[in-house]
Amino acid sequence: MFVLPPPPRYPSMGGYGGSMHPVPMIETNNTLSNPEGPEWQFLVGEGTYVLKEDLHLATPPPHPSEATIVNPNPLSTNPQPATAGTTVSLISIDRAAAPFFYKGVSATTLALSGAPSSIQEHPNESRYSTEGGMSSEDGRATSTSDAPATSITIGSAPAFGEGNSLLTQVQTKDINKKRKPKNNMTKSNSSFISRVIVNESLTRKLTDRPSDGIFAFANINRAFQWLDLSSSSKQDYLTKILFTKAHCLCHDVNAVTKSAAHIDVIMGFSTGEIIWWEPISQRYTRLNKNGVINSTPVSSIKWIPGSENLFLAAHMDGSLVVYDKEKEDAHFNPSEEALDGHINGSESDDIANGTLQQNGIRINKSVHSKNQKTNPVAAWKLSNHRTNAFSFSPDNRHLAVVSEDGTLRIIDYLKEELLDMFYSYYGGLSCVCWTPDGKYVLTGGQDDLISIWSVAESALVARCQGHQSWVSAVAFDPWRCDDRSYRFGSVGEDGRLCLWDFSVAMLHRPKAQSVRHRGSISSRYTTLQRAETGNTSNSRLRSDSNLEAEDEEGTIAHPVEPRARIPMLPPVLVSAINLQYSIVTTQAWGSACI
Repeated sequence: MFVLPPPPRYPSMGGYGGSMHPVPMIETNNTLSNPEGPEWQFLVGEGTYVLKEDLHLATPPPHPSEATIVNPNPLSTNPQPATAGTTVSLISIDRAAAPFFYKGVSATTLALSGAPSSIQEHPNESRYSTEGGMSSEDGRATSTSDAPATSITIGSAPAFGEGNSLLTQVQTKDINKKRKPKNNMTKSNSSFISRVIVNESLTRKLTDRPSDGIFAFANINRAFQWLDLSSSSKQDYLTKILFTKAHCLCHDVNAVTKSAAHIDVIMGFSTGEIIWWEPISQRYTRLNKNGVINSTPVSSIKWIPGSENLFLAAHMDGSLVVYDKEKEDAHFNPSEEALDGHINGSESDDIANGTLQQNGIRINKSVHSKNQKTNPVAAWKLSNHRTNAFSFSPDNRHLAVVSEDGTLRIIDYLKEELLDMFYSYYGGLSCVCWTPDGKYVLTGGQDDLISIWSVAESALVARCQGHQSWVSAVAFDPWRCDDRSYRFGSVGEDGRLCLWDFSVAMLHRPKAQSVRHRGSISSRYTTLQRAETGNTSNSRLRSDSNLEAEDEEGTIAHPVEPRARIPMLPPVLVSAINLQYSIVTTQAWGSACI
């Protein structure tokens, strides 16, 4: 009897030994289902969570002009084009009260020392920002709350670039009229865009939708979709854009400029290019065209809190670049920028050689530079490793950045200064987010752990163990957070959704004598760096030995803490959601998108 061989596990290249283009899974339409049964529910202390709707976003087929995939094996070590699967942002036009509004500094911030502490800033800073967003890719979802941003101080931070008159935005005659991008996307003949599909009932759908409805924006490989989740037919997109060769890796929606007549969306691509898109008018502008400023892929992109025009993009060469959506691009050379009068003499030569570290960051262009006629507004080089994600703090002053080299950097981006640098237990870090009150930072990555860091004490306070593979995203539930306890969720490449409760009362040190110390890649890496940074006051490493207090005050880089010194928290829920790659987002109404 003749028996056919089993189907291949990975997409085939034709017959055995053949060289044909692999046949992709072609999906053209989104699908919406309403699953039922106990397998779609999970029980936690506060009640039962039930999956109401399952919206599956279609994965677009590759463009015919895309290069043939030589080895589609996901375990292959050959370099592959940058891709990020799916990321989602949720936004509502109407204002909504935040479920948790932090009113100031309390004495409950905990570090390893157990002493209360806080981050004190200038007492006269009182400008509130309308930044409301959390992003899905790094574990935060685009929130619809337009209340003043939560803060770790009574006031909020000044605007980015405040004091540089060259960055002052020129007001239009009608302050309520927003500037639009210059190109019509539906009539574009650009080879960058393959096809634009607009819902034939778009105008009617926008008119009839409820004012408190939720918009969803999603990028899936080379496709970008705009959906209305308040519609009865959620699976029908309002607009779908297909790009030719570039994959959209990330995007963000401006919470400051959003209105019923205007929404600003930015997208970062695998080619390094950026698109500013206004979906109501279907107009767009390309920035960093052909990689004139930075040609490496954009791994993460966010609007700067409180700004209408400025946004921050993380490129995969370890650079952070600030762009202005309305400015033209110009060829950018750090050594030429150093000659504009902001940096001079031997420092200019150091920048040209890539060796100048100002406050722990190599500033290729400062926000206070006199040359602000074209993009970039500012450019910083953090390392030579890929930056995976970043997150703005609730007080709109600090920036948490995680990289493939396993580092978490806390940056005062208003001063362009590195405050702290931490290392993962081992491997790279892939996601990061702040607690709603800004006291702690959460990171997840290739060590299968979620780490909780105290910003005020510059210390690791807990690790969370529950995933069996890399952690891909973390997000807080604002409805179950206050100034003493926090609820957050995480998803990983093990297909698991974990929920965690974290509070000051839960933290305790493990017994040191019962736990063996374990070395790690990161700890060995920091040890090797001691000789290079020993003479630099801003880069001193703190060892595990007992150092004098005055020696630790200037420390920026902190080595890995052993398991014996750090509490380990278990999850309150582990649920298999049977997805290999997942993201999790939350928004002000308490619903979640996974």
